[in-house]
Amino acid sequence: MGYRLIIFDFDGTLADSAPWFAGALNGIARRFGFRQVDEAEMAQLRGQPNREVMRQLGLPAWKLPFIAAHVRKLAAEAAPGIGLFPGVPDMLQRLAGRGVTLAIVSSNAEGTVRQVLGPELSGLIDHYGCGASVFGKAVKFRQVIRKAGVDEADVLSIGDEVRDIEAARKLRLATGAVTWGYATPDILRAQRPSAIFETTDDVLREAGLCGI
Repeated sequence: MGYRLIIFDFDGTLADSAPWFAGALNGIARRFGFRQVDEAEMAQLRGQPNREVMRQLGLPAWKLPFIAAHVRKLAAEAAPGIGLFPGVPDMLQRLAGRGVTLAIVSSNAEGTVRQVLGPELSGLIDHYGCGASVFGKAVKFRQVIRKAGVDEADVLSIGDEVRDIEAARKLRLATGAVTWGYATPDILRAQRPSAIFETTDDVLREAGLCGI
């Protein structure tokens, strides 16, 4: 409670980009030679850890940097049509207004993140750690924490995937998982994060903001 720095994931946590990504996935699969999936299997994969998803799709790890770069390019083109989840603008404004340092660590590009947030909300984010590799967020976390000048014990990392929790645990950060993103609530709960958030108000309460 009373965290000095909150690090947010972006896609699936702040930005409702899952519908766009679902529509783009099979095109990406054709381009990079991994298995395509139908809507039913896509829903089933949401309940699997990230590495298991890669295994089921036949996606080798060495292709990830090339796929990530391509996805960032596609996301930049799609940014005007991607919105934020309900409650996100108010949550960021309330946190910033109470003096909480805010950061975003994402595999997406900073320019895309800023475009989706818009000028006002972008200005509330103190630190950006964008362009992270799929399983390389811990490096970005460390950089952001150093820039913010806070102790790891004063940091809360919030994401929507198993890999977000795994990355935060490498630095022994408190971990929060939102239930409205890519991964299912069940797979997130199985990881035993520090907190599960079903609404943006839950985030505010965990941050110690009362009277919301």
